[in-house]
Amino acid sequence: MTRDLLLLRRGKPVKDWDGPDRNRPLSDRGKRQVQRIGAWLAENVKVPEHVVTSCGERAEVSAQKALKAAGVGARGVQRDARLDDAIKAVPLEVLRDLGAEQGRTMLVLNGKALRRLLAYLLPGKAPKTSAGTLVHLHLPDDWSALASGCARLQEVVHPKDLPAGFPFDGPDGREWRDRPAYYYTQSAVLPYRQGQTRTEFLLISSSKRNHWVVPKGIHDPGYTAQESAAREAEEEAGILGEVSSGPIGVFELFKWGASCRVTVYPMKVTTILDAPEWEESHRSRTWVSRDQAIERLKHEGLRDIVAGFVASPLP
Repeated sequence: MTRDLLLLRRGKPVKDWDGPDRNRPLSDRGKRQVQRIGAWLAENVKVPEHVVTSCGERAEVSAQKALKAAGVGARGVQRDARLDDAIKAVPLEVLRDLGAEQGRTMLVLNGKALRRLLAYLLPGKAPKTSAGTLVHLHLPDDWSALASGCARLQEVVHPKDLPAGFPFDGPDGREWRDRPAYYYTQSAVLPYRQGQTRTEFLLISSSKRNHWVVPKGIHDPGYTAQESAAREAEEEAGILGEVSSGPIGVFELFKWGASCRVTVYPMKVTTILDAPEWEESHRSRTWVSRDQAIERLKHEGLRDIVAGFVASPLP
C-alpha cells in the first residue's frame, strides 16, 4: 500500500519589498499560480486531507489560496517552522510526525527545502520546479522511517501548463472565468442600530474612497455566508455584532469578467473598533438615515434592499 504526498512550492513573490523575506507577500502572478494548482486538485480529485505549511507569508498564503480554489476551506492548515529549513532531514521529521495520519497530505514549502526533500525521497534525478509547482509522490504507508529513494514520482504539475482561466459550472454549462469559482459568490452585511427615533445604517467608503458601500466580500469556502460577511465587517468597517441567520436580499454586480451574486444579511452592531483593531482604518465610516443610505449607495439592487429593510429581533 502507498500514501499520496503532494509537495507545493510557494508562489512567486512581489519584486519590490523592503521588509524581512519571511514577510514578503505573494505577487498577483503568484496568487494565480497556486489558485490554478488548487483548481487542478479539485478537477483531478486530489484535494489533500492534511496540509502543513512553513511559517513564511508566501507559503501560508499559497496554501490558503490553493485550498480555497479547490473548493475547501483553509481552517485546518497546520504551520510548522521546520519546513522553513532547507536541511533535508528537517522536513523529513515533519513527515515522520505525520506517520500516524491517514489520507492525502500536502506540504507547502520554499524551493530550496523542496529540492533537498525530493533529492532524498526520489531514487533518480529530482524534477525541476519553479514557483507554484506541484509534485505528486507515492510513499510507503509507514512514514516513521522513510528511506532514501523510497518514493515514486507520479506527476509534476506546472502552473504555466494549466489553463489561464478557472472552470465555473453555471446554469448554461461549464465556462471559464478570470478568477476561481468561489470569487463569484459573495456575502455582505447591512449594519444597523436603533436610534431614538429611527433605524440608522453604517456605510463605509470603498477601497478607492470614491463611493459608499457596505461591508462585502467573497464567501470563503469553509465558512458560512454569515461568517464570511461578519469577518468582512470586522476587517473593513471595524464593527462586531449579531448577524441574522436569514438574508434580506440578493443583488448582482459585474466583476472579474462576470456577474457576482451578493447575499445580504442584516447585522445589529454591538461594538465599534478603532485602529489598530480596525484593520482597514484608512476607510471612512458614517451613520446615516435610510433615505441618506439609499441616496449614497452606488448599486441599485443594494439600494432596493435598504429601502425594504425593517429591523426586527434577530433569531
